[in-house]
This record gives sequence, C-alpha cells and structure tokens, in this order.
Amino acid sequence: MRSRSTSQRVRPFPAAEVFETLYRVLGPQHWWPARTPFEVMVGAVLTQNTAWTNVERAIANLRRARALSAGRLVGMSVETLAALIRPAGYPRVKARRLLAFAQWLQRRAGGRPNRLRHRPTDQLRAELIAVHGIGPETADSILLYALGRPVFVVDAYTRRFMARHWWALSHEDYDRLAARFTAALRRDTRLYNEYHALVVALGKRWCRPSPKCGECPLRDWLPRRTAEP
Repeated sequence: MRSRSTSQRVRPFPAAEVFETLYRVLGPQHWWPARTPFEVMVGAVLTQNTAWTNVERAIANLRRARALSAGRLVGMSVETLAALIRPAGYPRVKARRLLAFAQWLQRRAGGRPNRLRHRPTDQLRAELIAVHGIGPETADSILLYALGRPVFVVDAYTRRFMARHWWALSHEDYDRLAARFTAALRRDTRLYNEYHALVVALGKRWCRPSPKCGECPLRDWLPRRTAEP
C-alpha cells in the first residue's frame, strides 16, 4: 500500500484504541532488554541502523571486556572499541558516537545514570541531542527506557504505520509525530514504554515494507484503496 500524498488531510489518530488492540493481540513486550540503565543507553546508541540481535552480540563483547561503564569506555581508543562493537555494524562510526556519549555522561554525572534523575527532562534531552551522533530517537530512547521519563519514542516503524493509516505524513517532523501520541495519552512512562514496544512488534510482524495488511490487527482502520493517490 502506498502512503498518501501530502495534499490529503491527516486523519484523527485513535491512539488509545490502537494501543488496546495491539496489547490484546500481542500482549506485554517486556522491552527494553538490558541489565542496567547504562546498558540501555549503550544499546540505544548501537541499535541505529541495525537489528537488535546484532546489538546484543556487541554488548556481550563489551561485557566480556568489562567495558560496560562510562569510565571504562572513555579510556578506550576508537580502534579498540570499534573491534568490540563490530557486530552492531558501522563500527568506527558507532565507536565515536559511543565514546562521545560516555564522555558526556562521565563529565555530567560521573558516569552514573542515576545522578541524572533530578535533571529536568527538557534540559537532558537538549544536552543529549547536542552529543555527537545522538538524534531525537536515540535521546528519547535513553530518556524513556534508561531514565524513566514520559517521552514517546518515534522510529521507522512508527512512521510507517502512522503514514499507512493516514494518521500522519510519511516525513512528518519528529516532535510533531511524537506529539500525536502524547497529546492523546496520559503522561505515563510505562504506557509509552509498552506502546513503543508494541509498535515495533507490529512493524516486524505485519507492517513491513511489503505489508501484510489483511492479517494486521489494525486493518479495520486502513483507508479505502480508492482514496489512495
């Protein structure tokens, strides 16, 4: 199914009903899989442009090297870190990003995520986005999953299913798209956590680049094919 043209109107988004439908069909997702908040942060940086299974292999390498702390990471060279995280892809690029993040965390909180918990969310988000290689999605993943802040994470799966149902433009601004969720839902970290995880499951199972719309639990909300450009 093609995304609609930008000249067409965005339809009202039934956020609560969509969540209830996905939760009823898929159940709780128990996401994000990690042992510590810092591991969540590392995973958020490494998961850019790769599958989570590859990130798990990279994190396992870091764990074996006893490198899952900001203090240990900042003492590494790009080459050493790149070798450890190679399974996550783009090793030198991601090594630089991970080092930049670790340096920021070491400088701002002595490498300890719990020392960030008293900081205002908007301030933390701005600081994270200013770190080399961290965009809104990675910043919000860190805020939501590692620090428990009620921010909604938007990713490629989110854009895909929202655009296919004409609930958003396919290239809508990140913050505007996130606001479609936060404006319609109560401010609740656990809800945002579960909702994002369900959207990821939706995207992997049904709302793929070549979608399985006939099997999708959200099929009743799809626009008529005759309305497509």
